[in-house]
Amino acid sequence: MLRSELKILPAYFDKYINLCDDADIVEAIQTSITELKQAPVKDWEALGNKVYAPGKWTIPDILQHLIDTERVFCYRALCFARKDKQTMIGMDENSYALEACASNRGILSLIEELIISHQSFLLMYKSFTPHMLGQEGHGFAGKYSVADIGFIMPGHQRWHFKTIREKYLPLLG
Repeated sequence: MLRSELKILPAYFDKYINLCDDADIVEAIQTSITELKQAPVKDWEALGNKVYAPGKWTIPDILQHLIDTERVFCYRALCFARKDKQTMIGMDENSYALEACASNRGILSLIEELIISHQSFLLMYKSFTPHMLGQEGHGFAGKYSVADIGFIMPGHQRWHFKTIREKYLPLLG
């Protein structure tokens, strides 16, 4: 399924979905893996725990957030694909960031974990039938589909990588 074939974009997540190319879901997820492997690791390491404004996350915090969010959405996609009718609870991303202690980890360790998470997400999406991709469920931000989630995750990574490029990398001078 192509991004342009999504029925109605979920209101909160449209900003992420719209960052994806008009490609197949599997291709979009594969592209997110490629983009992660091409990340400017040395620059990210050089930033250390610098932030562009008080209260903002560090690069390790952002990477851990991407890992945590993908795990939550992987579960949601599985539940929706299996026709689980429960409303999925939200996550407090700031609370997760505080408890994760991501700044105690190295950038390479976080990237390795995120790549593995992406690969697992990719394999799950390769297993979904067109019918499963069309299944919908309810999350904290309303109703969305398995296919929507397949584009939300790559777009979410692009959103945060854009923030890193525009707001963090200039801190290197």
